[in-house]
Amino acid sequence: MVAASGLAPPRLAVSCARARGGHRVGFVRSVPGASAPAAVQLRCCASTVDDGVVSAAAPKPRLPRVVGMGSKLIGCGSATPSLTVSNDDLSKIVETSDEWIAARTGIRNRRVLSGDETMRELSVQAAKRALEMAQVNADDVDLVLLCTSTPDDLFGGAARVLAEVGCTNAFGFDITAACSGFIVGLITATRFIKGGGIQNVLVIGADALSQFVDWTDRGTCILFGDAAGAVLVQACNADEDGLLGFCVQSDGNGQRHLNCPSSNIDSILSKTNGVPSFPPKKGNSSYIEMNGKEVFRFAVRCVPQSIEKALEEAGLPASSIDWLLLHQANQRIIDAAATRLDIPSDKVISNLANYGNTSAASIPLALDEAVRAGKVKAGDVIATSGFGAGLTWGSAIVKWG
Repeated sequence: MVAASGLAPPRLAVSCARARGGHRVGFVRSVPGASAPAAVQLRCCASTVDDGVVSAAAPKPRLPRVVGMGSKLIGCGSATPSLTVSNDDLSKIVETSDEWIAARTGIRNRRVLSGDETMRELSVQAAKRALEMAQVNADDVDLVLLCTSTPDDLFGGAARVLAEVGCTNAFGFDITAACSGFIVGLITATRFIKGGGIQNVLVIGADALSQFVDWTDRGTCILFGDAAGAVLVQACNADEDGLLGFCVQSDGNGQRHLNCPSSNIDSILSKTNGVPSFPPKKGNSSYIEMNGKEVFRFAVRCVPQSIEKALEEAGLPASSIDWLLLHQANQRIIDAAATRLDIPSDKVISNLANYGNTSAASIPLALDEAVRAGKVKAGDVIATSGFGAGLTWGSAIVKWG
């Protein structure tokens, strides 16, 4: 746990030159000499793309990139599938009712991918809307973090997403932490800015858990929906840092309570002296498995503690929070955390009723709606927390704008 502010003296933002015309940009750390400024500087090296083959180029000196910068959130966007599945719709599939689901979860509807819709398309739409709000060109983005546990491609989706968004000068990779994914991605973005000297990071939270739900199990099929949300994180002077404090934790002993294992993990390696059976069965994942009671107990205990630790790192009391924005998993969890932190209901952001649990997308989706509705304004302090499979959980105290 590290407080994001106060780690480095204020430094002026340095404009960065980017390789254009088919160049991909990487970063090489350069240690300054005795007469150089105290700040560590970076220089870029580019690799050229020729007929689809990437070839290494000799490092070329470019404008320095200053590390130790702060980060600010300056744009957000979201996208959801067109198909709405209501509680009444689910009552035709499993033994349940709108009243039963709403009373236990707070959910009324959820959005589900249908037809030719893909999680990648939702990610691209959310990213473009975030860039539009931030008034940042796609080719000015340095890094794209795709936070998802359900990529369209098992090998990762960030590269394809950044290509379709038009981030021609960016590097990208996936982050897999399920419902904690966006918080992990947000904190990772600020560390790349502070320690890597880059300027613009696009953080996308997107999941399509409807593809991994057992639609005959009323304990899980009522919970999940599909969506994507994104934020643009930009470098700023250290004394303007918008990440005020954070806390991230994990406990693998709780994995048994919430998981989605490979359906044939036992058959890939047989019990015949450890010799694999050939050919192995096609790899795939089974349905989401969840012990709802244990996950609920974990969340109502650990989430408030995590936020309190992040507030302590930020040096702020709970009364300084303008908005509480939690992962949208269950309204009872949200209410319990707000009560523990003594935050009134009118300061709690929740859109769970309309979308259900959208995993890594839930926080940026709710944030985007609140910003566009005029609820969240520049300078507002937001306490946000994600929690879920792993078990993993994390909190961040951020300032919007």
